[in-house]
This record gives sequence, C-alpha cells and structure tokens, in this order.
Amino acid sequence: MKGNSDGALIVIDVQNDFCPGGALAVDGGDEIVPAINRISRDFPVRVFTQDWHPPGHGSFASSHPDNGPHDVIDMPYGKQVLWPDHCVQGTDGAAFHEDLHTEPADMILRKGFRPEIDSYSAFFENDQTTPTGLEGYLRSRSVTDLTLVGLATDFCVAWSALDAIKLGFKVTVLLSACRGIDLDGSLEEAIITMKDAGVVLV
Repeated sequence: MKGNSDGALIVIDVQNDFCPGGALAVDGGDEIVPAINRISRDFPVRVFTQDWHPPGHGSFASSHPDNGPHDVIDMPYGKQVLWPDHCVQGTDGAAFHEDLHTEPADMILRKGFRPEIDSYSAFFENDQTTPTGLEGYLRSRSVTDLTLVGLATDFCVAWSALDAIKLGFKVTVLLSACRGIDLDGSLEEAIITMKDAGVVLV
C-alpha cells in the first residue's frame, strides 16, 4: 500500500499491554506488527501514538474501589469505561511492542498522561475539547489524508478516525492492520459509526 504525498500513517498504541500477555490484551494484537512495518516507510509522514498513564489514573478500575474493570461510570467529561491498570508511564507494558519498527516515526505522541481524564483519540482528550497537538503538527506538514492502523479498532482507532473526519481530514482505516476489543458489541458499533461518518474502511 503506497501512501500519497499528502498522506500520513497514524499508528495507534501498538504497546505491550495491548498485546497478548499484557494487562489489557487485545486478541491478536501482535499479529498486526509485520503489516505496519511493511507499510510504514511508504508514507511521507508517520506518527506513532503511545498510551502513557500515570499510576492511579482516573480511568483505572483500581482508582474506584466500588467498581471493577469494564464498569462504566460518569466522569465530569462524560461516560468512562474503567480499565485494568495499563500502559503506566515508564513500565514495560507502556513500551512499544519489541518487533514494531519505530525508527520511521517522525513524531511519537503520548496521550492519557493527565491523571483526571482519559484519551482514546490521538487528537483530543475524552472531553472532546482538550487537544493533543496532533492536528497542528499534521497541518504544519501539509497533510490532508490519514491512514490509521493499530489498537484497538473499537476504541482508540475509531475515536481517532472520527475526530480526524470532524477536523476535515480524509481518513482510511486499514482493518487488516487493526484488532478490536469488542466489549459488548463495541466493534460492530464502531465500524458502523466510522462508515456512517465517511471513514474509508479497507
């Protein structure tokens, strides 16, 4: 797959904790690494994102004694799924998968580092207003078209794709280089929502 001159590859959260054996493992999460390595050099701009939570993050079930993993609670910014502790700053779980070639990255974007708010999207925190800075970087590189790959299809990939569409980018999600969590039908819902929003699914 060849990227175009105005295109960027956004590699979402291919980290140990989202791969088999990790704290929030996505089935087959490691299977996408060879495909990402093959295509990454075909794009003029490559951005890799990294979930980067401080200990005791507000999205961790362990921070809410009356709740467990996958419970949904109300946070000041809206509904929040509670997760097992994962991608804690500086831990092996937060590191990129060892077989992922990160050398081509023009930018590594860390997200979810604010203790009180989660960040699925590569563009905004979960309040949908606090920017990560990715949009400005892509504009400065004259990027108009995005191809998204990574983990997980139904959360961080989908939220990033939908935000990118809202911001006016042309967006393709390469499903063969993504894997989903599928929490209570979330994968099918995410795919329908992305299609309806104008995301091209390949």
